[in-house]
Amino acid sequence: MKTVTPAEWEEARLRLLVKEKELTRARDALAAERRRMPWVAVEKPYEFEGPSGKVSLLDLFEGRRQLIVYRAFFDPGVDGFPEHACKGCSLVADQVAHVAHLNARDTTLAFASRGSQADLARLKKRMGWTMPWYTIAGDFDVDFGVREWHGTNAFIREGDQVFRTYFVNDRGDEAMGSTWSYLDITALGRQEEWEDSPEGYPQTPAYAWWNWHDAYEGAAPAGGCCSS
Repeated sequence: MKTVTPAEWEEARLRLLVKEKELTRARDALAAERRRMPWVAVEKPYEFEGPSGKVSLLDLFEGRRQLIVYRAFFDPGVDGFPEHACKGCSLVADQVAHVAHLNARDTTLAFASRGSQADLARLKKRMGWTMPWYTIAGDFDVDFGVREWHGTNAFIREGDQVFRTYFVNDRGDEAMGSTWSYLDITALGRQEEWEDSPEGYPQTPAYAWWNWHDAYEGAAPAGGCCSS
């Protein structure tokens, strides 16, 4: 490996930074295209089991406008079951940021699999996972491309009508976990003013909505980032 002076290293870093900025702008442009994807109405009723019993796909929104569902493989027949979920899905679960930040953008994240709620409760407690996690009781996985492999579906609702807005799987799921990566696949995006979004989409100033994860409910926004 080549060794250089600090000045030469900084010059090399700045050359690479040009390409990194290009990648950032390309990623933002791709997210803007996602926000212009057509929606498809979800007409079929879907059932899940939650900690308190049967729930519908609409219930998974928890009253929010948007829903992201990751199909995790914690199913009978999966390696490690019922002590563990699949290794890859467990790695994804370990990367999930605090869901309060998504909730602050009117978005709910949920995991879904076919393991029982009793087994899921034990698994989540041992692994330290806190995201909502439901048991698929119908054809959701079959109908949304996640019966044989993991994947992330995004939905939005208008009143009680649910629409599917985006889907990503395979290596696309590698990027999932951060608040930003999840918001970037939703129909409404990060909902910040700098974004290129269709007219009428909800948007607020960047940074202004950010808060401590235990201070969103009923609290004023933090008012900025990294300020004294």
